[in-house]
Amino acid sequence: MNTPTTTLTETFQRCRRCVLDTTVADIWFDADGVCKYCYIHEEMERLHPEATRQQELLGFVERIKQDGRGKPYDCLVGVSGGRDSTYTLLTAKKLGLRPLAVHFDNGWNSDIAVSNIRKAVSRLNVDLHTVVADWEEFKDLQRAFLLASVPDADIPTDYAIYSVLYHTAARENIGYILNGHSFRTEGTSPISWTYMDSRYLRDVHQKFGRGVIRSFPVMSLRNLLWRSFGQGIREVRLLAYLDYNKRQVDEVLARELDWVYYGGHHHENLFTRFFQSYLLPQKFNIDKRKPELSALVRSGQISRAEAVMELEASAYEYDPSVVEYAIAKLGWTPAEWEEVFRQPARSHKDFRTYLTLIRRLRQPIRMACRFRFLPHILYLKYAS
Repeated sequence: MNTPTTTLTETFQRCRRCVLDTTVADIWFDADGVCKYCYIHEEMERLHPEATRQQELLGFVERIKQDGRGKPYDCLVGVSGGRDSTYTLLTAKKLGLRPLAVHFDNGWNSDIAVSNIRKAVSRLNVDLHTVVADWEEFKDLQRAFLLASVPDADIPTDYAIYSVLYHTAARENIGYILNGHSFRTEGTSPISWTYMDSRYLRDVHQKFGRGVIRSFPVMSLRNLLWRSFGQGIREVRLLAYLDYNKRQVDEVLARELDWVYYGGHHHENLFTRFFQSYLLPQKFNIDKRKPELSALVRSGQISRAEAVMELEASAYEYDPSVVEYAIAKLGWTPAEWEEVFRQPARSHKDFRTYLTLIRRLRQPIRMACRFRFLPHILYLKYAS
C-alpha cells in the first residue's frame, strides 16, 4: 500500500469518508481528510476487482475441489453461530464444496449461537468438529489479559480459533481454510485496538496468568509458517469474492437455515458482548461500532450521515446483567473487578510481540500474500 502524504492532529478529527476518528491512536489522514483505513479498504477492493471476482472465485473453487479429491473434506470452515461464518458455510455448500465445520467452545456460547450452529450443520448435512477448552485454563488466560489492562482481551478466543483451525486442517489433511471475515461489512480493526500474535499472548499469560495451556493448541509463528509454506494450508477469505450485503444475508440465513440474529456485532459470544459493549467503551474509549459502520459506508450499504447519526444518537449500550454474569463467571467479586477495571490502560507495546520482526519482513510477507500463502490483510494491517 502506497502511503499518501498524511496529517496528524491532536484535536478531534473524523474521517471525511467514513466515521473512524482520532479515538484510534494509530490513525492518519491524507490532505483531503480521508483516513488510513479507507486506504486499506481501497487496496482490498483493488485486490478483488468486481470485474474478475466471479472468475477468481470459480477458479478457487475448482482448485479446492481438485486438491480435495479422494479426501473426506476439501475445505474447513470455522463456525461461531454468527452471520459471517454461517454464510461462509452456506456459500461453500452452494458452490459444491465439502466443508468440515469447526467450532471452538471457549465456555461463553450463547444459546442462540449453539442453536444457529446446530441448525446450520444439520440442514446443510455438514460434519461438525468441536474443540472445547478447559474452562479453568481459558478463564485464567482471559483473566490475564484483563489484569494486563490491554484492549486486546478478546484475542485469546481469536487466537485460539485461528490455532484450532490450522491444527485441524493439518490433522485432517485439508488444504484450505475458508475465513468468514468480510472487509466490506466488518472493516479492519485498528492495530491499536486489536493486536495478536503468539509471543504477545504468551508474554501476557506469563506475567498475569497462573496455569498452563494444554486443552487447545497455541500456534507459534514458526508453526504458522510451517503450516502455510511447508504443508501448504491456505486461508481463503471467501466473502471478499461475493457481493456481501449485511441485510440481504440476514434474510437469506433466516429463510434457508432458520438463523436468528443475536443483537450486536459478534454478540453470539457472551464474553465478546461484555467486552465490546461494556469494557472497551467504558475503560478504553473504544467503540467497535465505528469500524463496522465505516465498512458499511465504504461499501455503499449505508450513508455516512446514517452512520454518524447512529454513533451520535447514543453510546454503545450494554446489558448490566451480562456484565454481572461475566464478572462472576471470571471469578471476581464486584469489588475485585472494580480494582481490575481501574488499573491504568496499557497496550501491546508494553509487552513482547513479533511486530518489529513482522515489519522487518514486510517484503517477504508481501510476496507471500501476493501468491496467496497468507491473507493480504496480514500485510496491510501489520507490515505496511
